[in-house]
Amino acid sequence: MSTNMNPPVLVGFDGSDAAAEAVRWAAVDAVHHRARLHIVYGIGAPMDFGPGIAFDQIDYDAYRAAGAAAVTTAHAYATAAAEPIGELEITTFVVDAPPIPVLLDRSKDARMLVVGTRGLGAFRRGLLGSVSTAVARHAHCPVAVIPEPQDYEADRLLGPVLVGVDGSPGSAHAIEVAFDQAAHRTVGLRAVLTWSEFNRYISREEMQQEAEALLSESLAGYAEKYPDLEVERVVVEDRPARCLLAEAEYAQLIVLGSRGRGGFAGMTLGSVSQAVLHATDCPLIIARP
Repeated sequence: MSTNMNPPVLVGFDGSDAAAEAVRWAAVDAVHHRARLHIVYGIGAPMDFGPGIAFDQIDYDAYRAAGAAAVTTAHAYATAAAEPIGELEITTFVVDAPPIPVLLDRSKDARMLVVGTRGLGAFRRGLLGSVSTAVARHAHCPVAVIPEPQDYEADRLLGPVLVGVDGSPGSAHAIEVAFDQAAHRTVGLRAVLTWSEFNRYISREEMQQEAEALLSESLAGYAEKYPDLEVERVVVEDRPARCLLAEAEYAQLIVLGSRGRGGFAGMTLGSVSQAVLHATDCPLIIARP
C-alpha cells in the first residue's frame, strides 16, 4: 500500500456500460473519502488475429485515439456523479498495456480498485469478465465489482450495507470496510453469520449460541467508533452463499473477505465469495488486504 495517507480510488474503463457504472460508483466513493480518482484505460494488444494479419499492420495510434476519447467520456461520467456531493480531482491514463497487469500493479497504491462485472468482450450477464475475475483474486487493495446499471426499486438504493462474517482475519477486514462504507453512505449495516451442523456433535441451540457469540466478538468495538450507525445481526443455520444472496435482495452493497476460515462459515473467495460474486446483481466489495 502507498505511504500516501489518502491514496486514490482506481477504476478501470473500457467503454462498456458496466465500466461506465463502475466509474460513477468509484467517483462517488472517492468524493466521500476525499480521495482522488484515477481512471485507467488499458489498450493492450488486439486478440483477433487471423491468417495474414501481422503485428506491424496494427494502427496503435488509432487505439490510443480511441482510448483518449473513452477516458474523456469517463471523466464526464465521474464529474457528473460526484458533482452533487462535492469536488473531485480526476486523472485519466491511457496505457499501452493489457488492463489486468496495469490495474494489479496500480492497485498497490490505491485505496480501492473498482471494475465492472464484465467488459466489451463478455458474452452474457452472469459471465463475469476476465478483468473483474482476475483483480478480485489478485489485487493489492479492496476490489469493488459493479454490475451494469439496474432499474432498482427506490427502497433498495437506500438499503443497508451487507457484510459476511465468519471470524477470520479476512472477515475482520471486511467488517472494517463495511462499517466505513455504511457510515459514508449514512445507511445501516447488516452483519450475517451462518452456521451448519455438518460434522459437529453439539445441539443446534449450542451452535446458535456459539455463532451469536462469535458475531458479537467480531463486531466488538465498532459501536463506540460508529455510535450513530444502526447495526442488524443475522445468525442463522444456512449455507453462507445462499443466505447472503437472499439478504442481498434488500441491500445496496455487499462486503466480503477475500479469504475465510474454510471451516465455520467458509467465506473464501474460492467458494462463498466467488459464488456471490458471480450470482449477485448488487455491487460487491472483496475486502482484500
